[in-house]
Amino acid sequence: MNLSRLALPFFLLPATSTLADSFERDQALKLPDTLISANRQVEARNDSSAANTVFTREDIDRLQPGSVTDLLQRVPGVQVAQAGGRGSLPGIYIRGTQSAQSLVLVDGQRIGSSTSGDSNLQHLNIDQIERVEVLRGSRSVIYGSDAIGGVIQIFTRRGNEQGLQPRLHVGFGSNQTWERGLGLSGGDDKTRFNLGASLDDTAGLDRTHESYPSDGDHDAYRNKSVSLSLSHALTDDIEVGANLLDNRGKSEFDSPFGTYQQQPYSDFNVSSINSYFDARVNNTWKTRVELGHTENREKTLDKLSDERTVFNTYRDSVNWQNDLTLDARNSLILGGDWYEDRINSDFDDFGKRISLDEDSRWNRAAFIQHRYQADSFSTELGLRHDDNQQFGSQNTWSGTFTLPLNPDNDLLLSYSEGFRAPTFNDLYYPDFSNPDLKPETSKSYELQWRSQLSDSSRLEASIYRTDLQDAIIFGSNSRPENVASARINGFEAALKQELFGWQSNLGVAIIDPRDRDTGHTLARRARRTMSWDLDRQFDRLGVGASWQLVSGSYDDLNNTQPLGGYGTLGLRSNWALNREIKLDLKIDNLLDKGYSRALYSYDGSQYGYREEGRAWVFGVTWTPGL
Repeated sequence: MNLSRLALPFFLLPATSTLADSFERDQALKLPDTLISANRQVEARNDSSAANTVFTREDIDRLQPGSVTDLLQRVPGVQVAQAGGRGSLPGIYIRGTQSAQSLVLVDGQRIGSSTSGDSNLQHLNIDQIERVEVLRGSRSVIYGSDAIGGVIQIFTRRGNEQGLQPRLHVGFGSNQTWERGLGLSGGDDKTRFNLGASLDDTAGLDRTHESYPSDGDHDAYRNKSVSLSLSHALTDDIEVGANLLDNRGKSEFDSPFGTYQQQPYSDFNVSSINSYFDARVNNTWKTRVELGHTENREKTLDKLSDERTVFNTYRDSVNWQNDLTLDARNSLILGGDWYEDRINSDFDDFGKRISLDEDSRWNRAAFIQHRYQADSFSTELGLRHDDNQQFGSQNTWSGTFTLPLNPDNDLLLSYSEGFRAPTFNDLYYPDFSNPDLKPETSKSYELQWRSQLSDSSRLEASIYRTDLQDAIIFGSNSRPENVASARINGFEAALKQELFGWQSNLGVAIIDPRDRDTGHTLARRARRTMSWDLDRQFDRLGVGASWQLVSGSYDDLNNTQPLGGYGTLGLRSNWALNREIKLDLKIDNLLDKGYSRALYSYDGSQYGYREEGRAWVFGVTWTPGL
């Protein structure tokens, strides 16, 4: 990637001595009651039509998650099914949809693989993240393909408002886990920046119970991460900037599916870079242009053989959005997207080195969304047109009607459409693909209730239904086909409350995800989940606990391979020794619960992937004053 190639056009704009009053987006990223992802603009969370959950950097420091997936498990309606401990590939199911049916962004850029459809969220280092926003429900009008189940957006860390602030973090824990991170952030009235680097590694655990003897070793994981954010105000109304996140490392895993002994591992790289130009043209018109480049690269190797598999995705993108305030009641979003995917594949097919037949495709789109705000109700109506190089045109639209019952209670009724284009593997993988596939499509209906129960209590609840058509599954001939249709009914609720100094966040979800042809429950979707975080700060000492419950599910579409339900309990604490030094301690899975979230086959039997038992991490963070 070439940072200067993307950022240079904006930094060549004429400079000015006028100071900016504020960095609107940078400031919004640090606030819990704002939202950016729903409409690609800063807005109040309660003004957005999307069911959403937000984690700020303050939340991340308090909850002490080991990864992004640890955070996602706390979101009602989101389930995570990993295949064995830290660094393993997770299945992310938002409202019962599969991983490839939800869009993952880093600073506005798509990071999903165009070959597998996975986003490799497990490799994004939590220390380099400022904020995570999760939208539940289709947002295809704004984002196009893949946003059927929802959108997950990760924002890299941002600079401080004034002065310089260094930071240093060192942590160690069970399974020979080490966390190391350092950073420097700062700024003035015109410029803000943040530069950070992290190195995490762990000896891991043996991810499989029964497998080849060569798979009996612990599966180690190593992650090196670098992030950079830079923003500069040319005038009060013009801002330019760039953001970079690069994660790379090595992940060992078990492969019980092979025909000979193996010790496989993957070298991975997930990276994103973007530059932007943000301007307020006048009192009614704001415009933003973003240029982006992402890479999702993975090379799988084996210590005991010459086997090698390469699947690399490269994506360039341009987004232009215009936010128009027409009058006191009407506003409009007008925008256009373009992105091009390129792949480099190289793998073994019965002793012959081959690659996929096609290696690139582009997509271009235009979208419009109108919002009307009356005294007693509001509406939102959006339409998008996509033109894909392989699949032609696709139109999607959405609409929301909001009814304020009183100042503390709102009802929202919405309808949205979505689609997902097949991946390169779906279309071109030799002997296991189908070039005649059509895009998957969806229709979703939702009723939300948002209530400020008291000054210290807030409830957000949703009832929804999603219908999937032309869903892609592997048929009896081991090739993907557009034969499946699914119906997902669900209920989810989030209750945030403060009582006697304790901060409580409770999330519950009940779903009924079914294949409409067979009546079977969709694979790896638990019908009931609950997450509860309870925290309190006693002057310099903070304590907290997390409790998660997941009901049973099935590992296969035929519902013949059950996965047991489970519950885990975690404890955490932090202690500020002084203004510069803070100590953190967390214990995950305190009761040492054994459980599996995915199965594998070996020697004709089914076994569950191991998840980490009781595990602890102790850390020290130093933020010296300058």
